[in-house]
Amino acid sequence: MRRRQILSTLPLLPLLASPALAQAPALSARDRTDIQRVEAYLNGLSTLRARFIQIAQNGATAQGTALIWRPGRMRFDYDPPEPLLLIANAGQFMHYDKELRQPSIVPVGSTPLGILLRDQIRLSGDVTVTGVQREQGMLRVTLHRTNNAAEGRLTLVFADSPLELRQWLVVDGQGRTTRVTLSAIETGVRLNRASFDFNDPRFLSPPVDNN
Repeated sequence: MRRRQILSTLPLLPLLASPALAQAPALSARDRTDIQRVEAYLNGLSTLRARFIQIAQNGATAQGTALIWRPGRMRFDYDPPEPLLLIANAGQFMHYDKELRQPSIVPVGSTPLGILLRDQIRLSGDVTVTGVQREQGMLRVTLHRTNNAAEGRLTLVFADSPLELRQWLVVDGQGRTTRVTLSAIETGVRLNRASFDFNDPRFLSPPVDNN
């Protein structure tokens, strides 16, 4: 994918404004039970390493390696020829262009996936769940920030029984969808702290285990 295509569809950068979403439908008792299961799963997730494939609204694709180290850290290394690197740490999300050697930094709180990096995840209060769907062994939970529904929405897709995060979809304020699918998922792995440290020159190196 050309760089300008992927830059316009990054799933982690702030979402654009649009008219507010419709009021969320009432959740059933089963929905609330499944939301509690999702909260427990996410709060119990310490580290994750996986391959990812990103598909944009226009069909453009990219892939790479994703790392999550809760709370607070996330990293997306895009495979060549894409020169992009995304890192979340210390309350900030950095988008780094390896060719231009140019960083762009935004608050984690302004990104849709920032919800997953919280110390304690609660899908209530300042987060509103607008729908819970179950189909063919998969569980989908769609949500948005309660006080900023206009920024868009995030759908988390889990394999059910046992619960495992497999995919997320970001719909931005203009209705454009970006889908990220995970594979070769490993959890509870040891990760290198330097891979998430903007101030450590080693952050540009491919991530390795912290052995």
